Formats: sequence, C-alpha cells, structure tokens
Amino acid sequence: MRLVFFGTAEFAVPCLESLVKAGHTVLAVVTAPDKPAGRGYELKGSPVKEAALKLGLTLLQPEKLKAPDFLAQLAALAPELQVVVAFRMLPEVVWAAPPLGTLNVHGSLLPKYRGAAPIHWAVALGESETGVTTFFLKHEVDTGDLIFQQRTPIGPAETTGDVYNRLMALGAALLAKTLAAIEAGTAPALPQVYSSDLPHAPKITTENSKADFLKTAEEVRNHIRGMYPFPCAWATLGGTYMKLHAAQVAAVDTDELPHKGPGHLVGHQQHLLVRCADTWLELTEVQPEGKKRMSGASYINGAGRAYLLANA
Repeated sequence: MRLVFFGTAEFAVPCLESLVKAGHTVLAVVTAPDKPAGRGYELKGSPVKEAALKLGLTLLQPEKLKAPDFLAQLAALAPELQVVVAFRMLPEVVWAAPPLGTLNVHGSLLPKYRGAAPIHWAVALGESETGVTTFFLKHEVDTGDLIFQQRTPIGPAETTGDVYNRLMALGAALLAKTLAAIEAGTAPALPQVYSSDLPHAPKITTENSKADFLKTAEEVRNHIRGMYPFPCAWATLGGTYMKLHAAQVAAVDTDELPHKGPGHLVGHQQHLLVRCADTWLELTEVQPEGKKRMSGASYINGAGRAYLLANA
C-alpha cells in the first residue's frame, strides 16, 4: 500500500519499521520539527526522524499542519492511507484526505483512556490489564471506529516504562495485522461504546504528577509506578522537594508509630516512611532536589537526617 506515516515519539518507531518490513511503500514520514535539547540546547530530531533517516525515507517536518505548502506536498504524494502513531492532533483537512482514511495506533483499550498519556494513567490508576488499539480517525479525539485490539496484563510491580516497552512491540504487530486486513478489504470498523464513567488519560503535568498522600498507600504506590520513569511522581516532604522513584506499602511493624497525619515523613528501622490516608508507605528510592537518586535508607542517614531527628 502507498502510505504516509505520522509519528514523533519512540513509541512510534517499531510501527514505522514494521511498515517497511511488510513491504508497504512509505511515501513520506511526517514528524515534529527539531527541538533544542541537552545542556547546549543543540537542535535534536525526534526518534521517528532518526529512524526515518536510517531507513532512507522522505522526511517532512512542518511547523503547521494546515500550512498550504505542506497540504500541497501531501496532495502530491497521494497516499491511499495514512498511519498515525504518537503524534499530535491532525486537522480534518489532513486526516480525511486519503481515500482509505487515516488510522491510529493507541496505547490503551479504547474507549478507556482516551487522551495523551494512556499508558501512564492505566498504571497509575492500578489497572491489571491494558493493551493497544487500532482505529480510524474522526473529528473527536480517540473516538473513531475500532479495528483491532491486543490485550496484555499489567503486573503489580510494573512501571509505565515496563508497559510502554511491551506495548511498542504489540503495537507494531497489531499495525501489521491491521494493514493486511485493510488491504484485503476485511478490516472491521466497530463504533466505540462510550460511557462518561470511563477513565481518561490527560497529558502529564507538574500538577497531576504530584503524589497525594490523602489517598491510600496502595493508590500512592500505583501513582508512583505510573509516573516512572518519566516524569516521576514528586512531593515536598520534610521541607524538601523530591522525586519518588519507587515505593511499597510498608511491611515493617508500624502499629505504635506516631504520626501527624497524611504526608508525615519518618525514618523507622532504616525504612523511609510517609503516612497516607490508611497506613504507611515506604519510599524505597527517592531523589531530593539537587542530589542523586538514593535509597530510603541513604536518605535517612544523610540528606534527611536532621529533619527526621527533629520531627521524630
């Protein structure tokens, strides 16, 4: 098939590679413009750009997707179908142009977790299962007709990073299956059955990545898993801003451990504990502002020792 591929993030790279491997004609790859990165703020291309260059594919990096010159380029390419993976919203003038439409590979079991960060929120909200979905784009975000889905469990200790890596591979395989069905004329197009109580997946921000100790210890543990490895959950504890890399519901004896309510931080038997709504959560790996990542025990013995002694 004659395709144009839209993608930016690392999640999209295996999908692009699968198209080439399957023998489809990738007329062009559309990705984000280069952005400053690193200490020197040198311009750096997206992971999809790097993959496209290695594959020898034509690359387009428009600033605006409605720009007349970009629309003219797409029209000249005349793709049968467009594929979108981990890219920004497309205007209707773009996604509606090909005769076979535009399909998306989404990292959730739609209609659950519509939005920009489906993998983060599935883990952060304690789901035991997630998956990938292929669907045809329509005007409202993530609402188009479903083609195929592939499910996978989420382990109780898995992080977003673990699930992300697995879904990248599953997404590429599902895309190959989807294109084969479209080419054969056998691809389903099933309307999504949506209800207002389904969870959403908004963009991760500084505000919504903050740990909330008014929730249960298990809910906070899940939130920390969901925000890892990027951007990481965070909190201000003991008067110090810190990233929270890993945690577990406290297994040590805390029956007689006094506390001043949710958010109270203590060092107990070399375990760094923070009080949640129901019980104690052990912070096993933290990163105080301006310092390296460290174990909870190292924080007790070093960076946080003065605070913990004063607030025992």
